[in-house]
Formats: sequence, C-alpha cells, structure tokens
Amino acid sequence: MLQESSRLSMSRIRCILRGIDFKTYIFVFVMIPTCIFGIYLHGQKISYFLRPLWESPPKPFHDIPHYYHENVSMETLCKLHGWGIREFPRRVYDAVLFSNEVDILTLRWQELYPYITQFVLLESNSTFTGIPKPMVFASNRDQFKFVEPRLTYGTIGGRFKKAENPFVEEALQRVALDQLLKIAGITDDDLLIMSDVDEIPSRHTINLLRWCDDIPQVLHLRLKNYLYSFEFLVDNNSWRASVHRYQTGKTRYAHYRQSDEILADAGWHCSFCFRHISEFIFKMKAYSHNDRVRFSHYLNPKRIQKVICKGADLFDMLPEEYTFKEIIGKMGPIPHSYSAVHLPSFLLENADKYKFLLPGNCMRESG
Repeated sequence: MLQESSRLSMSRIRCILRGIDFKTYIFVFVMIPTCIFGIYLHGQKISYFLRPLWESPPKPFHDIPHYYHENVSMETLCKLHGWGIREFPRRVYDAVLFSNEVDILTLRWQELYPYITQFVLLESNSTFTGIPKPMVFASNRDQFKFVEPRLTYGTIGGRFKKAENPFVEEALQRVALDQLLKIAGITDDDLLIMSDVDEIPSRHTINLLRWCDDIPQVLHLRLKNYLYSFEFLVDNNSWRASVHRYQTGKTRYAHYRQSDEILADAGWHCSFCFRHISEFIFKMKAYSHNDRVRFSHYLNPKRIQKVICKGADLFDMLPEEYTFKEIIGKMGPIPHSYSAVHLPSFLLENADKYKFLLPGNCMRESG
C-alpha cells in the first residue's frame, strides 16, 4: 500500500510539472531568487521609501523668526522677538558627551567661548555600542587650554555590553552628564545648551538668549544641516539642539523633542565632519545607529572617500522623510554648495588648518 501511495504521489507531481510551461520555470527558479536577493540588498531602502504609508509626520514646530544684525542693539533685537531686555545676562552652560570629534569640538568652543560660563564635557572609555575606546579628549586636552579655567571635565566607565541596545548606554551617559552639571555649579534660570558636539549654536544666538527676558523655558534651535563639510548643505531642518532655562529637579539632559518652540537659523549641524578616514570608520561602527553598516565593504576607505566627494550616503540609505515628495526630492547625492558665508568665524580665520571643512576640499587624510 505504501509503495502504491508513493507511486501515486510521484505521478501527480509529474502531471503538475508537465502542466507548467518553460516561462513559469524561469519565473520560479530565476525571478523569485532574484527578488529575494534584491530584498536582502535593498530591503532597508524599500522600507524607508514606504515610510509615508506606515508613519505619520511629527507635529510641526512653532517657528520663531530669528532677527539679527551686528549693528542692531540688543534691546532692539529682544524687542523684535517679543521679549524684554535683562539688566544683566544669564549664565550659560554648554554640556556635551564627547567621543572623538576633536576638530568639531574646537570649532564649537571657539564659537561659543565669549558667552559660556562653564564648559561641561563627559567622556567614556566605551562607545554607545560597547566598543572600548581611548580617552581622546584626555589625550588632546592641551589643545583646549583656552577653556581650562572654565572647564568641568568628567569621565564614566563603560559597561561593554555589545548585545545591548546602544540607546541604553547613551541614556545612561546623559544621566551622568546631569550629575556633572550639578558639580559644575548650574543653578535655576541659568541657560543650558543641550546638543551633540557637532550641533553648534551660533555665537549671536546664545548672546541673544542670555540677554533677553521671557524667552521660552525650553527652546529648540533650528540648525543648517550639513554632511561631511560645509560644502554639502542637506537642509535647514536639524532640530534636536535645544536651550533650557535650568530648573532644579525638573531639567534633564536629553536629545529628543522637549518643546514645540524652535528658533529659526540658529547655527550649524555638521554631521560626519571629520579630518581622517579612520574617524569616519570609527563613528560608523561606534554610534547608536551602527546597525546601518549592513555590509563590511561599507567600511572600505576608498569607498568612503568616494562617497564623501560625491556627497552620497555612507550607508546607502534613502532620506529619512515622511512624504513621498520629500523622499524623492532628496534622493541622490547632495548638491555641492560653494558658499562659505555665515560660517563660524574661527573656521575662516584658520582656513588652512580646517580646509577639509570648506567647499572644494573633499579629500581626507588617510590616518
């Protein structure tokens, strides 16, 4: 009985196969594997392109127009924003988590130096992804002697949990930064700048906020969004940087949306703006979105150099937008910009040293 059943089954299979023509064979054995391989290679792109179907855009910010001219008095500038003028300026604390961005940190602190009461920096011997890292700031501290009298520097040991969500380690380091701010002496109504090292508020923005009365308790800063250098302007929509009027027991250091108010044209966000190719590779493996390195060849130095000069995406991703119009509009390499107007003054004053950040200088050092 078993043999007869087996013969019947084989007979049915032969009948089915005879009924399938050659084109169907091609579809089954060529097209389906090709589609599966294509999804493996480009599944992330497909997901990002279809994002408007499964995720709604966030609530729009309330944009506050930003008024500034060097020849206009502070009283007038505050009045233009609908704010009053103070008898004396607030104290300002600039607090950052530091990884390896020595050049960008220099630009940041030089830009903000005239108006910062205390520079607060926390460094860990671990990346957010649990990889051991050298204490880069400690090794280069001599380069920052100009802020030493106003510097509060702290360190935190890593937990080196590689399988853990990187955002957990990041959150723990931000909690530690809260404690370091207390050591630095921050008090109620002092201004606290919350932003990554590469999110740089402009000098005049901070001066405006320290002198004006009745500014929002929490104010996000809309920054010009650059990639690799100030040659590649992505858009004007970087929003995570914020300034807080400190409240004991309430203010917590964070890097997400905390208010609906945002001040227009308030500085620069220069992402992946490194001097050396090795710094690009380190960040690609170390930061919280390291899952975007889907293939090992993404870390090839020659590929990275080519991507930088082209203004393409290091991770071969589509734009992170919420409408098909915005996604399609930003697809492909970023257009080159040849403007170096309204950039940090220290950058232009030291253009020879920092030429890799200026238009027309996309080549990076190999070290």
